[in-house]
Amino acid sequence: MLYIGVDLGTSAVKLLLMDETGSIHKIVSKEYPLYFPHSGWSEQNPKDWMDGVMSGLKELLCDCDKSKVAGIGFGGQMHGLVTLDAKDEVIRPAILWNDGRSAKQTDYLNTVIGKEVLSACTANIAFAGFTAPKILWMQENEPENFARIQKIMLPKDYIAYQLTGVFCTDVSDASGMLLMDVKNKCWSEKMLAICHIRKEQLPKIYESFECVGCVKPEIAKELGISKTVKVAAGAGDNAAAAVGTGTVGEGGCTLSLGTSGTVFISSRAFRVDENNALHAFAHADGGYHLMGCMLSAASCNKWWMDEILKTKEYAKEQEGIQKLGENSVYFLPYLMGERSPHNDPNVRGAFLGLSMDSTREDMTQAVLEGVAFALRDSLEVARSLGIDISSAKVCGGGAKSLLWKRILANVMNLRLDVVETEEGPGYGAAMLAAVACGEFASVQEAAKQLVHVAASVEPEPELVAAYEKKYQTFRMLYPTIKDCF
Repeated sequence: MLYIGVDLGTSAVKLLLMDETGSIHKIVSKEYPLYFPHSGWSEQNPKDWMDGVMSGLKELLCDCDKSKVAGIGFGGQMHGLVTLDAKDEVIRPAILWNDGRSAKQTDYLNTVIGKEVLSACTANIAFAGFTAPKILWMQENEPENFARIQKIMLPKDYIAYQLTGVFCTDVSDASGMLLMDVKNKCWSEKMLAICHIRKEQLPKIYESFECVGCVKPEIAKELGISKTVKVAAGAGDNAAAAVGTGTVGEGGCTLSLGTSGTVFISSRAFRVDENNALHAFAHADGGYHLMGCMLSAASCNKWWMDEILKTKEYAKEQEGIQKLGENSVYFLPYLMGERSPHNDPNVRGAFLGLSMDSTREDMTQAVLEGVAFALRDSLEVARSLGIDISSAKVCGGGAKSLLWKRILANVMNLRLDVVETEEGPGYGAAMLAAVACGEFASVQEAAKQLVHVAASVEPEPELVAAYEKKYQTFRMLYPTIKDCF
């Protein structure tokens, strides 16, 4: 049988066709616009997502035996606010995960409502990227639009609604809304009251691997597939990527170098750090996970290459970097503000340590190292909880760079494993669809059968020691500059 994974990203939707052995038959990508109407704002039109998904599905399926398509699963950008009115029309452009406009509302939630209350209700505190502050922003700044809201949903769930007519979400994505009682996997009545919304405005919550319904007959006809094709609830992009790399069960770890960067640690049991520096979310495997998320990871390198150096020769720019652990230039990767562990939407990026002999290669190296150091900040929080991590899977566009993986392995002092199929959320989404269709008894079984390590990057003792010294310097930089912003 064939299973479709839909990865609804920030810049494009990637669609993947997988069979029951885990072999990928085809991959299609469709880009769509990203809008920045004001400084720090980030929006998209949900119709653009749906247009990309439908045209992508048609291209994905054009050469296959469509009668073998059994299920569709989703991985999607998290935290975005999609609102529909009584006619199921989109009320306003979706406010995305990397949008920083809700700083005032975030501060209100953390200081007036209080972090202790938020943590007790949701296991998390407020971040500007989360959905609840966006809802409060909309109420304060667009009251007429707020009054029209009949349905509140996340980006991937808008696609699921269009395909199935089922108003649903999954536990992993819903965890990032600051509206869900994560430990008990249900909506928090207290948080709904704080955000002035009703439970009927929110979707039904499913486990990520559950079937929420089948494609609508008109969708099935347009795509040429059976109307019995099942649709899985899917997962937030990081949880879906973790499934795709086999990071399930107890003690698994994935480092992601995507547009954003994440440290993802899977667990069978619910746990939360006392300072809420890491997100405590439900996982797509039926368990839980801790996650540190930085807003700008591979996007830092893309900005440096595209906007500053004006080049697309990413690999060529890295060829001259030879002296790891010796760079005197530091880069703070806070181009869009920062989430974990600083929770500071106002801070911005910076180069420090520049001198007359600093080179182009030094600055390029500093960008790669700065992202690695910032990811380690989150790993250190997990280690402070007594979690023993000796290796991690690595994924995301930045993981295509052997140099960057080598830097990351030595900064983290971890063996980094690269899986055979590096398709992250899309592959995990297809695996969730296979579980929803009964191909596998559990997500853990699917991961065991389908995910295999292809190569590893080991830490090097001398570089580990050198980067340990540099990391301790890096840790002093954010406290020093934060008040500048």
